[in-house]
Amino acid sequence: MLDIKTLRQDPDSVIQALEKRGVEFDLPAFSALDARRKEADVRSQGLLAERKAASKKIGELVSAGASVDDAKTQVDEVLARLASDLEAATADADAVQAEIDTLLMETPNLPDPQVPFGATEDDNVEVLKWGEPASFAFEPKDHVDLGEALTQMDFETAGKIAGARFSMLSGDLARLHRALTQFMLDTHTQAHGYQEVYVPYIVNEASLTGTGQLPKFAEDSFRLEGEQGFYLAPTAEVPVTNIARGQIYDADQLGEEGLRYVAHTPCFRSEAGSYGRDTRGLIRQHQFEKVELVQIVRPTQSEAALEALTGHAEAILQALELPYRKVILCGGDLGFSSALTYDLEVWLPGQSTYREISSCSNFRDFQARRLQARWRNPETGKPELLHTLNGSGLAVGRTLVAVMENGQQADGSIRLPAPLQAYMAAQDCISPA
Repeated sequence: MLDIKTLRQDPDSVIQALEKRGVEFDLPAFSALDARRKEADVRSQGLLAERKAASKKIGELVSAGASVDDAKTQVDEVLARLASDLEAATADADAVQAEIDTLLMETPNLPDPQVPFGATEDDNVEVLKWGEPASFAFEPKDHVDLGEALTQMDFETAGKIAGARFSMLSGDLARLHRALTQFMLDTHTQAHGYQEVYVPYIVNEASLTGTGQLPKFAEDSFRLEGEQGFYLAPTAEVPVTNIARGQIYDADQLGEEGLRYVAHTPCFRSEAGSYGRDTRGLIRQHQFEKVELVQIVRPTQSEAALEALTGHAEAILQALELPYRKVILCGGDLGFSSALTYDLEVWLPGQSTYREISSCSNFRDFQARRLQARWRNPETGKPELLHTLNGSGLAVGRTLVAVMENGQQADGSIRLPAPLQAYMAAQDCISPA
C-alpha cells in the first residue's frame, strides 16, 4: 500500500510514477475524501472537547444556585446530545477512511526510476544473456511431444481427473520433477543461506491482502466454499511473506542479511486473464510447483538483496547449463505490488524462444505497510517498516520443460544435467521404453 504521507505531501510525484504503469490516479477523488476525513476528525475532536467541558458543568450550576438533581439533568441532556453527535461524526470518519483505504488498496506500487516505460512484455529491456542455445542436427521437439513419446506425460488422463490445464507425470519424468525440487532446495539452503520452511497451502483473506493479491485480483485465485474466507495459495510468496505480518523484529533477529526463507509449494491459479494462452503443455497450469525465495530486510538492504536473490535463481539455471536471459520489466508489465522486477527467461528449443522461468521482485515497503511488518531501528528506537522481496528459484514445471527440451537427443531420450544425476540414482538420461 502506498504511503499516504507521500500522497499528501508530493502528489505530483505519485501521479508521474503511476503514469509509467499506465495507471491514472484520481487525485481529485483522493483529495476530496481526505478533506472529508479531516473535517470529520476535527468535528469529532471538537465534540470530545465539548463533552469534557460539559462534564464539569454540574459544579458550576450548583454554585450558581441550581439543585444537584437539576444540574445533573441539564448536563445529562447535553451529554446525550453530544454522544449522539459524536457517534455520527465517528461513523462518518470511519466510512470516509474505509473509502480511502479501498482506493489505496487498489492502487499499485510506485515503479523504481530505472523501470523502463512500456506497455507490454515486448517493451521489457534485456540486461544480459547467459549460455548459447544448442544447435541440433535434427528438428527439436517441444516437451509435450517428448513427454508423450516417453509415455510419461499424460494430459488426457489429467483432464479426465480434473479438467483442462492439468497434467500427470509418471516414471522417470515424475522422478525428475522431484529431483529438480530437491536440488533447488539443497542449493538454496546449503549454498545461499536460506532457511527452509513448510507452510500452509491454504491461506486466509488477510494473508492475500497483505501481499497484494486482494482485493484487486480475487478472480485470479481459487476461493474455497464456506464462510472461512479461505483460498488456495497462488504462490508461496503469500504464506511465507506473511510470517512477518504484525511482527516487530529486533535488529539482532534480522542478522546481517535479513531473513531468508525458501519453500517448496504447489501453486494454484485460475488463470482468469489468460484464456487461449499457452494451452499446450506445462507452461501455464492451474496447479504447478515452485521453489520460492523470500527475503525480509532492512530498507537500506533491499536493492542489494534483489541482486543477490536474482543471482541465487540464476545459479540454478547455470548449474543446469540452461541458456537464459535476464530482463527488467517495463512499467506496463510490472506486477501490482512490485517496485522493480527482473524476469529470468530460459531458452526453449521446442518453441525457439525464451520463456519466463522466474520473476524476482523488490516490493520495498508496499507489502510491509499492509502487513505491518516492522523492525525496531536501534538508532531511533522506533518501529519502522521492513522491505520484502521474493522470486522463484525456480518454477519446477518450467525447469522440467527446459531440461527436457535442451537435453533432447535424436532418439527421443533426454540427457540429464550432471547435478541432477545424484538425485536420479546416477541415471544420466531418460530413454524411451
